Amino acid sequence: MLVLSRRPGEEIIIDGNIRVTVVSVKGDRVRIGIAAPASVSVDRAEVHARRAEFEPVLVAAAAHDDESVPLGEVVRKGSSEETAVH
Repeated sequence: MLVLSRRPGEEIIIDGNIRVTVVSVKGDRVRIGIAAPASVSVDRAEVHARRAEFEPVLVAAAAHDDESVPLGEVVRKGSSEETAVH
């Protein structure tokens, strides 16, 4: 882990396109600003952990959606036929 000292207004540049700026320091609180491309996910650690909990559920739901039948298509289930309605 790289540890740097910065003053308010000073920045750290990561990979040439992510800027971390110290916005203010008050007591034991440090406010930072992060400017990153939209393709880079930036979360607090607790938000990241919470998203990771639900990621398997979201992936499974997305896979299920990919298997869906187009609206109005006739689906054969056993000996009966059903029309797909979404």
